[in-house]
Amino acid sequence: MNLTCAIILAASWVSLLLCGCESVGYYRQAIRGQYQILASRQSIDLLLAKPETPVMLREKFHAVLEIRQFAEHGLKLPANGHYLRYADLHRRYVVWNVHAAPEFSLLPRTWWYPVVGRLDYSGYFSEAAARRYAAKMERKGLDAFVEGVEAYSTLGWFRDPVLNTFIEHPPPELAEILLHELAHQRVFAPGDTDFNEAFATAVAEEGVGRWLRAAGDAAASGNYQTSLQRNAQFVQLIMATRSALEALYATDPSRGRSSPKNLTDQERSLKRKQKSEAIERLRQNYEQLKAQWGGYAGYDHWFAQSLNNAQLNTVAIYYQWVPAFHRILEQSGGNLEKFYQEVKGLTKLAKEERHRRLNRLLESSGDRYFTSPSAMTSSPSPWGEGSGCGRLLRSAQPSNRFWLEGFKGSLAGNGGSADLRADPIPWHWLACDRCALRCALAGLRGLLRYGYIDKLFTMSNLSTFNPLLTAPIL
Repeated sequence: MNLTCAIILAASWVSLLLCGCESVGYYRQAIRGQYQILASRQSIDLLLAKPETPVMLREKFHAVLEIRQFAEHGLKLPANGHYLRYADLHRRYVVWNVHAAPEFSLLPRTWWYPVVGRLDYSGYFSEAAARRYAAKMERKGLDAFVEGVEAYSTLGWFRDPVLNTFIEHPPPELAEILLHELAHQRVFAPGDTDFNEAFATAVAEEGVGRWLRAAGDAAASGNYQTSLQRNAQFVQLIMATRSALEALYATDPSRGRSSPKNLTDQERSLKRKQKSEAIERLRQNYEQLKAQWGGYAGYDHWFAQSLNNAQLNTVAIYYQWVPAFHRILEQSGGNLEKFYQEVKGLTKLAKEERHRRLNRLLESSGDRYFTSPSAMTSSPSPWGEGSGCGRLLRSAQPSNRFWLEGFKGSLAGNGGSADLRADPIPWHWLACDRCALRCALAGLRGLLRYGYIDKLFTMSNLSTFNPLLTAPIL
C-alpha cells in the first residue's frame, strides 16, 4: 500500500476514534502537522556521514547521541529508538498551545482527549490557528495565552525525532529537553498535567546535574546552577503574584457569593483594577530582579506578553510539585529505579489522593522559598519546553521552590468551578459505542506497536505521528 493510502488509513482511525470530541477541522490540522514531521525526518547517522552537513549541526547531533546514551544507562530512561532522526520544520516552534482560565480564577480551562485524558492546553500546528482559537476563548470572557512549544513526547507510542526547534540550544538546555520528554515515557498519569510536568521537570534537572558531573565539566555545571538560581527567583515572583491574585479572587463568605458570576458590575470593575495593579507590581519586581542579576534579560520575552491568569498558570504547571518529587528521590536514597517505582505507584491512586500525598511531601520538603499567602507582599513559565519561550523556565533546585498554599484547594477539589476542572468524560458523545471505541483503540495500538502502519510509510516507526493525541505531552 502506498503512502497516500496509509495516510487515509490513519485519518480514518482518527475520525473513528475522535468524532464528536472536537471539530473535524481540528483533527485535520493535527494530521497535516504530524505528517509534515514524518515527511521531514532524516537519519542522524546518515546526516553525520554527509560532508555537506554543517559543523554546528554535527556537534549537536553528537551531543544528542551522548545524552541519549546517558539517559538510557545513567538515568534508566527508555531512550529506545527516540532521537535518532532529525526533522527541520523551518519554523521556530513545532506547535502552539492555547491555555485559558476564567478572568477571576486561576483554575485552568481543560480539554479532554482519548488516552491521555484531560490536559490544561489545546495544541495547534499553526500559530495563526492557535491565535484564532485563543481569540475565541477571550470572546467567551476567559483569559487566554498562546504558548510556542519546541518539543513534545508521544509517550513511547512512536520514536520521536530531534527537531530544529530545539537543536541549537547549549548542551545543558538540550539535555533538559530530551530528558524531560523521555521522562514522560517512563511515568505518565492520564489527565494530570501538573503531576506529569512536575515529574518530568524534576527528572530533567536531576539528570542534567548528574550528566554534567559525570562529564567533569565544572564550568558548564556552574553556569547551569546559575541559571537554575535565576529561574528559582523568577518562579518565586510568579507564584507570589498568583498567591496575591488567589486571595483577590477568593469569594467573600460574609456576602454569600459562591461564584465570580455573582459579582456586581462595581465589584467586577474593582477586581479588574486590583488584578491590573497586581500584574503591574509583578513587572516592577521583575525589573528589580533584573538589576540584581546585572541586567540579565532572559525572561524579557515572557514579560513582553500581556500577562494574565492563563499565562501565570503555565509556570505553576511545571513547578508546583517539583520539590515533592525531589523529596521522593531523597527518600529513595537517590536510587532512580526505586524513585520511578514510587512515582509509578502514585499514578495508580485517584487524582485527589495523589495530590494530597504530594502536598504532604511538599510540607516536609523544607523548601526555603515556600511563601504562604499571609506573607505575600508586593515584593518578592508549549506545546513545549519552558513557558512558551523555548525552555525559558529553568528547572530549579529542590531547595529553591515553594508552594502556593492558596492553589492547593483549587487543585485538590472543585474550588467552586467544577465545570472547568471536573467535567465528566463525554461518553454521551459515543452513545452505546463505548466498547467499540475501546476495541478500536486497542486495535490501533496493536497495529502501531507491531509496526504494520509504520511499514506502510516505509519508515521505521511512525516518529511523532500519534492520531490518538490531539496535543503533545510537554
